[in-house]
Order: sequence, then structure tokens, then C-alpha cells
Amino acid sequence: MVTYLMLLNWTDQGIKNVKDSPKRLDAVKKLAKDMGGEVKAFYLTMGQYDLVLVVDMPNNDKLAGFALKFGSLGNVRSTTLKTFSEDDYRRIIASLN
Repeated sequence: MVTYLMLLNWTDQGIKNVKDSPKRLDAVKKLAKDMGGEVKAFYLTMGQYDLVLVVDMPNNDKLAGFALKFGSLGNVRSTTLKTFSEDDYRRIIASLN
């Protein structure tokens, strides 16, 4: 599995219907599971972004499909970051000989 951080901002539609957002989060979690992944964590945030998802997906193609389906609902815009674990980080840095 590959871990991704999704930094989200509500659209006008999303904030207008913010009271429905817990149901939308449940639907996003189900979508991730149906696509072979999992929403590992969710955060409401203050600052530049409104929400953060930590998502595990089998590969980049699955994440791209998830992001497109999720985004097509029209409630959020996303910036997605692929992550590397501490073990991956150490291996990558060690390979810089």
C-alpha cells in the first residue's frame, strides 16, 4: 500500500452544505474501501486547508481514480501528496553514497 496525504478545501457547494459533511466522509471512506484502499485518518484543520485525509491505496492509479471520483462530487478541491515512511526515507538517504 502507498500512503497519500490529501489536503482539502471546501468548495462553495461543500461549505454551503457543511452539515452533510459527516455523511460525505462516510461515503468517501466506503469509496476508498471499495477501491482496495482505506482512509487511515481524517482531520478538520485550521489554516490554509479545511480538511486532511490520510489515505492508503494500492498504487498511484488507484489513488488517481479515487481522487477523481471524490473530486467529481463537487464538495472539495484537493492537493495530494505521496508520502514516504521513515524506513523509506532512511533507505533513500542511505542510497545517496
